[in-house]
Amino acid sequence: MEKQRPKVAIQGIRASFHEEAAFKFFGEDIETIECNSFKQTFDRLQAKEADYVIMAIENSIAGSILPNYTLLMNYNFPVVGEVYLPIQLHLLAYPGVKFEDVKTVISHPIALRQCLDFFDAYPHIQLVEGTDTAACAKRVRDEKLTDTVAIANTLAAKLYELDVLERRIESNRTNYTRFLIFTDSRRAKKLPANKASLCFHVSNQVGALASVLNVFVEQNINMSKIQSMPVLGKRNEYNFYVDVEWDRQEQYDNTIRQILKYTQNFNILGEYVKNDTV
Repeated sequence: MEKQRPKVAIQGIRASFHEEAAFKFFGEDIETIECNSFKQTFDRLQAKEADYVIMAIENSIAGSILPNYTLLMNYNFPVVGEVYLPIQLHLLAYPGVKFEDVKTVISHPIALRQCLDFFDAYPHIQLVEGTDTAACAKRVRDEKLTDTVAIANTLAAKLYELDVLERRIESNRTNYTRFLIFTDSRRAKKLPANKASLCFHVSNQVGALASVLNVFVEQNINMSKIQSMPVLGKRNEYNFYVDVEWDRQEQYDNTIRQILKYTQNFNILGEYVKNDTV
């Protein structure tokens, strides 16, 4: 019997950075479920139309993607993994188009901003925002545009059969995006882990957060990420999203027991294997 390929919901279309990240985590033997929004990816998982969701959570230049933290809490699917993807941006053209023919460049607004240094030398080229890097590449192919090029990845160049006019035009060569992988509770398996994503609320009192952070120090737990989000409807109160890493399970177990004394609405969002190779 043929093994069924995992269905992975992504924001965007084929050849987007989300699909590239999915390939890096799962391998290429997957079925990609294209979605118009991050919310729709979770809806697909909730409806059992997808087995997994892969979602960008932070970028090394743009920072945390704050609306996605809200989705993470609202849907409450467990985090089962992470993957870091280097963001490499190329200028893609319809076959036969030369650089001197280019009048317009289309891409996602963030991708355009990350390539401004390159275009400083070409002030006659107009930069136009699009919905998605891969969608812009697909438009160049579908409409056979001869004076318009797209900024996207090599996956888009390959899938949509476009020429790479210029490689690596991004201003920062060390740019990366971190993605989280989610599934439903019936598919999530309790496996050995050395990283966790936590969420908790502390009281609005002097030293409340420091008490939690001191527990991490005492147990020699590395806190690799902290992000605050306001508690809806409560002034000066925040939820804290924290990623922690450990060497021995005992360290982590002791940490959780002690943190419970100082927090409210404590939630383990997921326990998984650290995977931060870019």
